[in-house]
Amino acid sequence: MNMRILSPLCLLLCWMLSAESMSIRFNFTLRDANQVIPLSMVEDSVDDLYMGCNEVMRDIVEHKYFKELHVGPFEKTWKDAEKCVKEKFERRKNKALTKKHMQAICVYTGDDVYKDFNNAVRINRDVYTSTFQFHILHYYLTSAIQILNQNDYCQTSYRRSRDVFTGKVDQKIRFGFFASSSYKTNQKDFGSETCFKIKTCLGAFIQSYSQFVDEGEVLIPPYETFKINGILRGPSQIPEELNDCKVVFVLESAGVLSNVNCKAACG
Repeated sequence: MNMRILSPLCLLLCWMLSAESMSIRFNFTLRDANQVIPLSMVEDSVDDLYMGCNEVMRDIVEHKYFKELHVGPFEKTWKDAEKCVKEKFERRKNKALTKKHMQAICVYTGDDVYKDFNNAVRINRDVYTSTFQFHILHYYLTSAIQILNQNDYCQTSYRRSRDVFTGKVDQKIRFGFFASSSYKTNQKDFGSETCFKIKTCLGAFIQSYSQFVDEGEVLIPPYETFKINGILRGPSQIPEELNDCKVVFVLESAGVLSNVNCKAACG
């Protein structure tokens, strides 16, 4: 995905955004473990992909939202991630990644911010330009994913959950947050109530930059959409490598939905 920016294009996007998206809205909030969750398009997601405003948004993040780094526990978490970056920066394979990109990955893959961050990403569309608290992390994590998969390389990964999800074959859905998945099928600690076999074309392999380098992590952005190609149940349908899973949703990348693309850059 080419993210080079032209200022006139950004201005045009800002003008167009004044008309607002006409998408149908659905609520999809995080629930307690073991709840039944309907798969959907998660229309309340903060799904900005910064297409047409990447450089503009970088400047805004650095000057307008820098105060996010000095609020509550996020300040310590961001600073602590510097050690993670220091250990990996000189050995990084993709030289386009800056220290802040890598710092965002280290923060995300740690334990302190992940839950609150993804809660906010999933439901904070209406307050994205006002009280959303994670512009810096959202921007640099999104940018890192795009750098690491500039050619929209498609790859198969797996995601496990302790929750029960429902959906229908041929339904179009998305996770609506930064969804961790793995090349590995045996990550059983993450659950077996629902498993996903995912063909992602916009996700990025972040193992070399993660705090957990043995998980084979592929990170899927909130704006990637998927079609449910199959719902597998029972030993006759579920493949051997996922035989502990009660149900397996087979997902294939179906494009992009970004309801708030460049909205913060235009604010």
